Amino acid sequence: QVQLVESGGGLVQAGGSLRLSCAASGRTSSYWDMGWFRQAPGKEREFVAAINWNGSFIRYGNSVRGRFTISRDNAKSTVYLQMNSLKPEDTAVYYCNADTRGITAGPYWGQGTQVTVSS
Repeated sequence: QVQLVESGGGLVQAGGSLRLSCAASGRTSSYWDMGWFRQAPGKEREFVAAINWNGSFIRYGNSVRGRFTISRDNAKSTVYLQMNSLKPEDTAVYYCNADTRGITAGPYWGQGTQVTVSS
């Protein structure tokens, strides 16, 4: 069993910042790539960011590049998503993903955390 628990979502005004966390437990591996995806109402799930096991290789989706930063702390089995300069179009449920393959989701998901950006 792999458990991923996201936290840090909430309501923020446009231009503000939020930091999401994803704590992993169970049968996880610190060598897995980890990722963040999001899904807005009526839209398909979208790739946001991914990080390899030691943080040396990072990918971002086009819509968040330059505003969001993904990082990880393997000692804490936690992945972070720092979101700056938030826009109303960033409003979505954000999901943590484990064993991410490039920009394609791996098999393990958290329950999601809501991020709402008001204009």
